[in-house]
Amino acid sequence: MSKEDIQKVEKKAEGHKKEKKKGRQSKTAKLEEKIADLEADVAESKDKYIRLYAEFDNYKKRTIKERLDLINTAGRDTLSALLPVLDDFDRAKKSADDDSMNEVFTEGVTMVYNKFKGLLNSKGVKEMSSTGESFDPELHDAITEIPAPSDDMKGKIIDTIEKGYMLNDKIIRHAKVVVGK
Repeated sequence: MSKEDIQKVEKKAEGHKKEKKKGRQSKTAKLEEKIADLEADVAESKDKYIRLYAEFDNYKKRTIKERLDLINTAGRDTLSALLPVLDDFDRAKKSADDDSMNEVFTEGVTMVYNKFKGLLNSKGVKEMSSTGESFDPELHDAITEIPAPSDDMKGKIIDTIEKGYMLNDKIIRHAKVVVGK
């Protein structure tokens, strides 16, 4: 091989090295660009996550506050509705102190009782009927058992000691009853 041939081969080899170097630089540039894009995506996702977490935390705080406000308001409304009944009881007590007003007192107490019962019904409180019904431990608390006066009263409620009440179909107080055995 002549010197010229050797120089040609060296030039070709140098050209290949330059092309490889350009290819590597091109691949490196592409990878660096891809890395930059991925880092931007991660930063964006992290920002979205932080905002979403903060929004959820605010939602939790807001719902807790709303629930407490609702509970306080519901109690206040019921108590405000009971105040006129208390006023009526005060007037009945005053008339009870006057001996000449016995008949009026009885009539006044009956009116207050009816008003109070009507108020509770309007708020969703309903009285449970229990005397003569079959004993149900989900609805009744058995205070005692006594011998049934007849065979058909066995396992049934003979007497109601304390009435049970429901608020919108949920038991708020179980009836205290005497059951026949």
